[in-house]
This record gives sequence, C-alpha cells and structure tokens, in this order.
Amino acid sequence: MYVITGATGKVGGGIAERLLKAGKQVKAIARSKDKLAALANQGAQITEGNMEDAVFLAKNFSGAECVFLMVPPNLAAEDIGAHYDKMGETLIKAMKESGVKSAIVLSSVGADMPKGNGPVAGLYRFEQRINAALPDVDVLFLRPGYFMENQFASIPMIKGMGINGGALRGDLAFPQIATRDIAEHAAARMQKKDWKGKVVQDLLGPRHATMDEATAALGKAIGKPDLKYVQFPYDQALQGMLGAGISKSVGESFIEMNTGFNEGTISIPTRTAANTTATTVDQFAQSFAQAYQAS
Repeated sequence: MYVITGATGKVGGGIAERLLKAGKQVKAIARSKDKLAALANQGAQITEGNMEDAVFLAKNFSGAECVFLMVPPNLAAEDIGAHYDKMGETLIKAMKESGVKSAIVLSSVGADMPKGNGPVAGLYRFEQRINAALPDVDVLFLRPGYFMENQFASIPMIKGMGINGGALRGDLAFPQIATRDIAEHAAARMQKKDWKGKVVQDLLGPRHATMDEATAALGKAIGKPDLKYVQFPYDQALQGMLGAGISKSVGESFIEMNTGFNEGTISIPTRTAANTTATTVDQFAQSFAQAYQAS
C-alpha cells in the first residue's frame, strides 16, 4: 500500500493515478472525500480527515510501503512560517507513530537556505526536522523548480487586462517544471524505493526558461500572439495578491522569494540529465489553453 497526502492536488493526485495505473494499492488522504471521487473510481482507498491530526495520519500511514508527504498550501495563513512548522511537526509525529520506514517529501528549489527564500524557508526547516527526528527512515526530498501550473492564476489578468505579469523579472531564466513530471518521477521512485538514508533530488524541467518566453508560449496557445509579460513593482505585486485574497504573511513571503530569484541570492542547482524533465513550456501551454477556454 502506498499512502498519498495532498491527493487532491496536481502532484499528489498525479502520483496516485500513476500508481493505480501500475496496479498498486493506493490510499489517498485529503480533507474532503468529495474531491477524491475520481481517484476512488480508479480504485483508490480514500480517507477523509484532518491533516493537522497526527493520530489520524499515523493510523492511515501504518503499514505503508512508502508515504508521500507534503505540507498543504494555505494562502490565507496569518503566519505562513508557523503553518509550515505546525504541519511539518504533525507529519513527522505521524511518521514516528506509524513506524513507516520510507517516504518521499515534496520540497522545493531553494530549500538548502534557511532564510531569504520566502515560504521555502518553511521547507528548509521541515527537511532539517525530518533529518533530526527520523534517523532510521529513508527519505527522498524532491526539490522541483517553479510550477508551470502557477500560470493558471494569471488567467483573470490575461482576460481582464490583456497582459501576464508578476514580481519576477521577465528576462530571468530559471527552472520551470510541469507538475505532471514531478508526479511521474515520484511515482516511479516510490515503486523502486531506490534510495537509502536522506537523499535530495532536484527536478528542473526541460530547460531554464524566462517569464517572457513562457508568456509568449501561452499567448500563442490561446490565440493571443502579442501577449506580453510585465514585471510589477514589488509593492504593486503585493497589493494584487492581497486583492486576490492572499494573506499579508503569504504575500510578503512570495515577494521575498521573487526578490531572491531576481537578485540571484537563491541558488539554482546545476542541471544534469538526472534532474532534467520532459514537458516543455510549449507543451504545457496546450493544457493552459484548455483551462483558459474553460474559465
């Protein structure tokens, strides 16, 4: 049995689907069963419960060959750092009580740094706590780059303003990855269990790409070949996030992360064959176009 937290998300759900297609037993955990109906129809055992309840999680982790762990996002968190710390401690306690000896953890590029990286600092602390608290558990930390799917949040801006934009520099080349590739890698590794101890695996997409390039690909796919990317001043970008319902703590952490990327203070791993994934920005743009038309 493989246990997946965050099974309603792109990564967790993608892992579950791939394992089910491989004929594996899967238990999908989320806060709402309704959102797990598609996985249930594919044969997954679905479990609804409070992700902040370590006893609930431990009970459902027990007996698993491997568990996929992730801190669920909370864009409304009053203190994003406290959210990461509380959820991280809960997941670690559940792992201890369950006795499971193998896990894959969704982390991020930049999780080698304790500060100056926005919300990723919470993942740095999560990784460090796992290393200290679970010495006898084999853990694979996945550190992917910027999710291409983050562009879905720009659909209202593109439709309403005719531009794509954000706090990142438009000419900054950095790793962008499709979540399907993260799910593909994680599902394959879960079945192989080919790591021992604590191992970091960077995942960087097919190549470094700029927001200018990504926006051009999106524009072409949705029939707006002149679509441009605009870098917003940090204060304007923050106000836009607050207007969209994101908390001040989360918004400020995103600005700190974007500043780190823009100024080169967040380290980008060296690209290798092992951390290069398949889906290109142009290929992702086709999925974006479907979401754009459906919105």
